[in-house]
Amino acid sequence: MKAIVYERTGDPSVLQVVDRPVPEPGPGEVLVRVAVSGVNPTDWKARRQWPLPAGWQTPGQDGAGVVEAVGEGVDQQLIGSRVWLWEAAWQRPWGTAAEYTVIPVRQAVPLGSASFDLGACLGIPFLTAHRCLTAGEYMPEKLHAGALSDHTVLVQGGAGAVGNAAIQLARWADACVVATVSSAEKAQLAAAAGASFVVNYREQDVVEEVRKIAPDGVHTIVEVSAARNAATDVQLLRAGGAVCVYADDGGAEVTLPIRPLMVPNARWQFVLVYTEPKAAKAQAVRDVAAAVAQGGVRVGEEAGLPLHHYSLEATAAAHQAVENGAVGKVLIGTTDAG
Repeated sequence: MKAIVYERTGDPSVLQVVDRPVPEPGPGEVLVRVAVSGVNPTDWKARRQWPLPAGWQTPGQDGAGVVEAVGEGVDQQLIGSRVWLWEAAWQRPWGTAAEYTVIPVRQAVPLGSASFDLGACLGIPFLTAHRCLTAGEYMPEKLHAGALSDHTVLVQGGAGAVGNAAIQLARWADACVVATVSSAEKAQLAAAAGASFVVNYREQDVVEEVRKIAPDGVHTIVEVSAARNAATDVQLLRAGGAVCVYADDGGAEVTLPIRPLMVPNARWQFVLVYTEPKAAKAQAVRDVAAAVAQGGVRVGEEAGLPLHHYSLEATAAAHQAVENGAVGKVLIGTTDAG
């Protein structure tokens, strides 16, 4: 099989296309013929600085494909199943940027008839968004239709991959969603994702506009840039509200006023999908799978998430596109899995 491998950290030039034997699934694992691999910011950050315990790494946390074989203890009936994959490369060398990968069976989730492109977009962005929508004190532990029917959610950065996922999941759960963006083009993407209201923070006063929509404040804020938005967020939380921070702006720090957050019993929740509580992540996988099965999740420009396709041989260019801030989702086609 062909696989992308790097044996040292660095810029995209360390990514090499190599020929490797197709791996054998171990106990509790499945072998997946990967159709599409999704590229996330953590893929290039890992490539630049994460250690390589195995001495090599195939990148790619997310992907979608078909189960080709199963290891000991795994139901044989899974062979032939279309699945989406999450955290394939977390503390493991076998990522999704390859024609085949092996992965624990619990991390291969039934995809049904949904497209492989959609499946490859789910993992990190949607599991992160789920945590942001359920970690607040007055937010539900589970998402489903109607779960957020009396909630207002503010998504800071509604045109990003996690922002798009948060909008789609919140709307599927019947929330009122307000999204902030930096341009008219991104406003169109946030609206296409399903945002109820869109605020251009370069041209409008976010506090003023959101307070018009939610006079008592919002229940939760999905936050991509806490250092830039902290002062705004403080003014927009309702009593018991939460700011869920999933990005760090390259290591920026945040200063918070104590009393204005103490009085409403506000919460600041930091979110990293890899290390979130296991029970919360398991629930996220179930809920995201349900949203997909019910048609509550879409991809493509018509869903506010433009797709950018690269071949396996062009993985370095795909990584560079994400590192350069491509708007939408970068995908790598690996095989024709059917």
